[in-house]
Amino acid sequence: MRMRAAAVLVLLTTACGSARAPVTAEEFIDRAREVADHWRRSAERGPWTAGFVPLRNLTLEPDWKHTPHWVGRSAVNSAWKLETALPAEAPAPAELRWADGGTLSVPVLTAAAAYAGLSKPKSFADEKCPAEGCRPLRVVAVARGEATMPSSRGDVQVPTWEFTVEGVPEPFRRVAVDPAAMGGPPRPLDGGIQEVSAYEVRAPTELRLSYLHGVCDTTYGARVHETPEVVVVDVDVRPDDVEICPAVGKTDLIGVTLREPLGRRVVLDSGSGIPLLPRSGVRLAEFRNHDPRRS
Repeated sequence: MRMRAAAVLVLLTTACGSARAPVTAEEFIDRAREVADHWRRSAERGPWTAGFVPLRNLTLEPDWKHTPHWVGRSAVNSAWKLETALPAEAPAPAELRWADGGTLSVPVLTAAAAYAGLSKPKSFADEKCPAEGCRPLRVVAVARGEATMPSSRGDVQVPTWEFTVEGVPEPFRRVAVDPAAMGGPPRPLDGGIQEVSAYEVRAPTELRLSYLHGVCDTTYGARVHETPEVVVVDVDVRPDDVEICPAVGKTDLIGVTLREPLGRRVVLDSGSGIPLLPRSGVRLAEFRNHDPRRS
């Protein structure tokens, strides 16, 4: 059977977010214009560029390396037991501040609402607290706190409620921003497949793209389409003329030059239409099918 890299990338789509690039420059321009227009009209654009879109689950768990083994099993099975009174007062709104000077006033949850989110039963729980390896998570103290949260606009300090569990060195923390004030991870266009996964700003007009392709593909260069609001990027990847190719994906880096400095423009992947993040420990693909607000 003839296995081509194009088929490999389709198979890797769900797990790795890869995509096939348009074959011709004309096809890329048409697609890039479609992507830019869709983003301009999208309801996801406002929260992504001017609101708060968290890129991490809202429950900030303790460092598992220094946590007793039974705690993880108990948390998965939602074995929570509240043994202290929760503060009843509604906190005042908090102001989020980003490194670029942007700010946003957000409502803050009560301790009871935050605890409800923390203790909400998991959909993937094995069973109701198995007899072995599980014990109640006894919450014995509650306090206000802060934590650093990655977001679509960069890292930001957010208010939290901290729940101390007896026998656990570090508290479980729950982001206290009201989910009603958050945006969700952007969804890909219908049928869209992501190829470029992240970018790095090397100079005001120089980007380095991280992209996925098959091991039997050849890269012919990167392509870019610019508007005053967005930069749409793509990598020209084509399958080699081989009879048999292993089903293996590979991540590579490639540079692209802009006509104008990137500034605050959003970088979009042409295949999926979703906005890209600067290279960091956060991968938007992790949240594309999982909204942190519901965690």
